[in-house]
Amino acid sequence: MAGGNNNTGGGGSSSMAFSSATRLNTKRQAPEDEYGEPEDFLEVQVCNPLTSDVGRNMYTTYEIICRTNIPIFKLKTSSVRRRYSDFEWLRDMLERETARVTIPPLPGKVFTNRFADEVIESRREGLQRFMQIVAGHPLLQTGSKVLIPFMQDRNFDKDMYSA
Repeated sequence: MAGGNNNTGGGGSSSMAFSSATRLNTKRQAPEDEYGEPEDFLEVQVCNPLTSDVGRNMYTTYEIICRTNIPIFKLKTSSVRRRYSDFEWLRDMLERETARVTIPPLPGKVFTNRFADEVIESRREGLQRFMQIVAGHPLLQTGSKVLIPFMQDRNFDKDMYSA
């Protein structure tokens, strides 16, 4: 019996404490508001490797897909294809443009079996890590003349920037 009184008494005092507490105004949000895009977002994906040509002229291109709402980017969504040598050029240009940012390394050069699926996939993963780091860096987004065109311009021409 004493146990029952304690439970009732405890329940009564806690309900009084809750009833006297100020209630937050919790307005239900629409799903699109709850799960809307973040204020500034940038998604960079290096994917869909394609090996072209035959014999000594074989090469692999990688698709760079960019989705963003950051105003400095010209397009909200873009897709371009680049060769490994293009990524080497980009890294060199980024190093020349800024001494204040450490530019990450690219995946290493491959001299044997470079067109094997596992080699291409490993390189793709390394190129994606590289692009995510450099594209996400605020100083490179605003200070580089080559980064955004490299990522978004289908008619990108290295010669226009290599002066």
